[in-house]
Amino acid sequence: MNLTQKIISSHLVEGNLTPGEEIAVKIDQTLTQDATGTMAYLEFEAIGLPRVKTELSVSYVDHNTLQVGFENADDHRFLQSAAAKFGVYFSRMGNGICHQVHLERFGKPGQTLLGSDSHTPTSGGLGMLAIGAGGLDVATAMAGYPFYVKMPGVVNIRLHGQPAPWVAAKDIILEVLRRLSVKGGVGKVMEYTGEGVAYLSVPERATITNMGAELGATTSVFPSDEATRLFLAAQGREQDFVALQPDPGAAYDEVVDIDLSTLEPLIALPHMPDNVVKVSAVAGRRVNQVFIGSCTNSSYTDLMKVAAILKGQIVNPGVSLVIAPGSRQVLTALASNGALADLVNAGARILECACGPCVGVGQSPVSSGISLRTSNRNFEGRSGTADAEIYLVSCETAAASALAGVITDPRDLGDPVQIAMPETFPVDDRMIIPPPEPGADLPLVMGPNIKPLPVATPLAEQIEGEVLLKVGDNITTDHIMPAGAKILALRSNIPAISMHCFISVDPTFPERALAAGGGILVGGLNYGQGSSREHAALAPLYLGIKAVLAKTFARIHMQNLVNFGLLPLVFADEADYDDIKQGDRLTIEDLRANLPTNTVQVRNARSGKTYPVKHTLSGRQIDILLAGGLLIQVGDGAKG
Repeated sequence: MNLTQKIISSHLVEGNLTPGEEIAVKIDQTLTQDATGTMAYLEFEAIGLPRVKTELSVSYVDHNTLQVGFENADDHRFLQSAAAKFGVYFSRMGNGICHQVHLERFGKPGQTLLGSDSHTPTSGGLGMLAIGAGGLDVATAMAGYPFYVKMPGVVNIRLHGQPAPWVAAKDIILEVLRRLSVKGGVGKVMEYTGEGVAYLSVPERATITNMGAELGATTSVFPSDEATRLFLAAQGREQDFVALQPDPGAAYDEVVDIDLSTLEPLIALPHMPDNVVKVSAVAGRRVNQVFIGSCTNSSYTDLMKVAAILKGQIVNPGVSLVIAPGSRQVLTALASNGALADLVNAGARILECACGPCVGVGQSPVSSGISLRTSNRNFEGRSGTADAEIYLVSCETAAASALAGVITDPRDLGDPVQIAMPETFPVDDRMIIPPPEPGADLPLVMGPNIKPLPVATPLAEQIEGEVLLKVGDNITTDHIMPAGAKILALRSNIPAISMHCFISVDPTFPERALAAGGGILVGGLNYGQGSSREHAALAPLYLGIKAVLAKTFARIHMQNLVNFGLLPLVFADEADYDDIKQGDRLTIEDLRANLPTNTVQVRNARSGKTYPVKHTLSGRQIDILLAGGLLIQVGDGAKG
């Protein structure tokens, strides 16, 4: 077996290891964050259980830390009360980004982790099978249900040789994105092997598994080896180490070979993570802002490299440099060894240990500005400035460019910076609140911004409606439901946040959808890529959307649609997509009879044409749709 198959087989509840067939996997750990967590715990409450059934569940506060009104503070109080009530560890605001902290303090090789954040695969750098999902899937996992997913194909990405000077882990994953695209990992796990793996520390591996999400991959995983043991030992957790490797001669569905010695620093141009070129090809472009941080590149070794590059120098006067350490542990280590002073003395502005600019919470660039970022996504408008251009780079490229004021190849700096992993990290878990012992009857504390969950109804025999919006390929969840400080503050208030649905595509959409009494959406390839946020399904549900027709769907978003009773259908002939116009009136008939046999048809009143459509749903997913959503299926507490 390969490593992916080993971990899945040891957790398999239903199904077999045939790619494309639905399987059920036991989940050991879950994580939530505050942008998705309020929904997840409201959903867990609706299931009706008094306490989580997982080995470990952790609630993190890291996304919405900007408190310009009562909403975020109230939601954080709710999350803390939910953690105490339901038996969940609570990582307080300021303790760090969920993926960085989970890697440091909780991740275990060989275990399964399900998180309500698309970058949960970060912990694959430790040898975990870590998967991102919607909040309702995480809520049901906390309730003890297995996680259902189609058995992925496994892609062996073989790393050969030693990384060339100044080539970072970020450059390796950008090379994978350049080759495979943002659609290249759909339905697959990226499993890294080869002698090149030994040259990568756990934080570097985590950078690569983190951005596997940008490939659309189910997850990414590295072996658990001596580097893993050393990292866990430095965290005081050597007892959690388990050596894990694929069997010699293990078979894979695909193989990608990368010679690390031939790579050079890379950069993703606007506005997609796979729009990758060599840094040298765009060197010299003026830079207005540099952001170093996010769950992708905010580890101790990342920021120590930045500090070494900046030491004794000053940031270019035309550049605003902001740095967000990934965790309180990282910040403490930098403060203790003097590196923090080097960063501050060079003119860097130090942000709190949180996601911040990556999700558009603060530090929006200037109008038409160029911002270099070490984060994982550069979708148009995600930064909070609609016409800004976001480039994705390594920490080394970011630091070199901040000094020069233009995009700069870090190889121009001379000899590469070498940073050794510390033998021990400054471990201090006092900002993580363990849950009380079972038995206490604790209240859920809800502020006025928390509104009831919208509930779908059983699937109708016929869906009829106007095509309220037709969009193209690679529509992201940021297009459907934008992030940013103003909008994310409404994450617990579906009626309010729904008024921002698709506003970056068509500002009139929410108003038109409500006036029409709902309708149908039409999309292209890879519809719903990006974040796991289920608000991208909940908001269309609230606005009356009944079905989405697309060429293909991203995995997490399609499951979120199913979970809330919205019908995802795929064009049998992609040419039919071209025939449909926004404003057409479509009818989908005999649904309850035709959905199980995959013989659904869509009739267009304008053209008189009938389009055959299909789905990739399992029998279980069809049952969820027929019932009206997953909550209706799991527990008496949902039926009201």
